[in-house]
Amino acid sequence: MPTRQKFDHELEELRANILDMGNLVNQQIALAVSSLINQNLELANSIVVKDLDLNDLQAIIEEKCILLIATQQPFARDLRKLVAGFKISIYLERMGDLSVDLAKLTIRIGQDELIKPLVDIPRMSALVQEMINIGLKAYVDEDCGAAAEMALMDDEIDKIYSGVFGELKTIMMEDPNKVTQANYLLFASRFLERLGDYCTNIAEEIVYICNGKRMDLNE
Repeated sequence: MPTRQKFDHELEELRANILDMGNLVNQQIALAVSSLINQNLELANSIVVKDLDLNDLQAIIEEKCILLIATQQPFARDLRKLVAGFKISIYLERMGDLSVDLAKLTIRIGQDELIKPLVDIPRMSALVQEMINIGLKAYVDEDCGAAAEMALMDDEIDKIYSGVFGELKTIMMEDPNKVTQANYLLFASRFLERLGDYCTNIAEEIVYICNGKRMDLNE
């Protein structure tokens, strides 16, 4: 196989690995929030175990990126694709860790009665999952515009988080017996807010692939 064709084939494999990783992260987030809403401890424990698959995928992507840079010595857009792909895999791995953290909150809360209906946390999760789906498509299509639009969705997540923070703070002030679980739910919303930030980081890498510019889309 000619060198260019071989390189393109390996880039395609790398892209497929990143898509697999992104889809698995999205699944982990959805299941983690489901475990919290339904207080499903068995599901929560399975999420913790499944995180090993994400770690393995990230290691594969890292190795491929390093090998391609070392052996092919790419430049310009090709190099940006490898650098961005590597960074995207790091962000996805961290997102997987946050889904595990969410699952662990389910385990900590256990079967205790929830202090409030969980309405905002699923809303935040739905936005994060939509951001991931848009981001993965934008990554494949190298769509700078879609990536920038995706980053704007993080503002809505931040607004919801601010509302949750205020509500839970009020609950803690009014009833000291609810402080522990309120803190757990506050952590859950904070983890989802961080997931939105990581999605924005991924959007920035897509923009970097497209035009070679480093942009702060969190401004």
